[in-house]
Amino acid sequence: MADAVYLLKEHTAMPGEGDLETLLKNMKPEMQEGIFVFCSIAEGKEISAALRPVHIFREREGTALIVRREQAESAGLPHQFASRMITLTVHSSLEAIGFLAATTARLADAGISVNAVSAFYHDHLFVPEHRASEALQLLQNMHDPAEQA
Repeated sequence: MADAVYLLKEHTAMPGEGDLETLLKNMKPEMQEGIFVFCSIAEGKEISAALRPVHIFREREGTALIVRREQAESAGLPHQFASRMITLTVHSSLEAIGFLAATTARLADAGISVNAVSAFYHDHLFVPEHRASEALQLLQNMHDPAEQA
């Protein structure tokens, strides 16, 4: 138990940024390697040890996973939405207001769908693989005043 308390203190000691302007100015979007897909497995079914999900969420209908496409295919899992993951590398507060709204609206204005996942330190955007470079460019230019005009 002492180890768990120590780890909790270590991981919660650094507060994230909450100011929208600062978040947008300091974010440095990074494209992660690989193609990711969304899968669902039946509730109660064990996740294969061969899978290394970047995200797991238990829903009423089943357990949703985001995994690399090759892992889903090797495991024989049906999957959807072949996407690239863009990590917004600024450490955003879990209570920040408007950060995901601003970034996803920028992509929506360009007609790019996005599935956003907030984690402890960063937000991650899953965008269609064929529009990923365009999405990355749009996000990188968000804090450039010349791009906003």
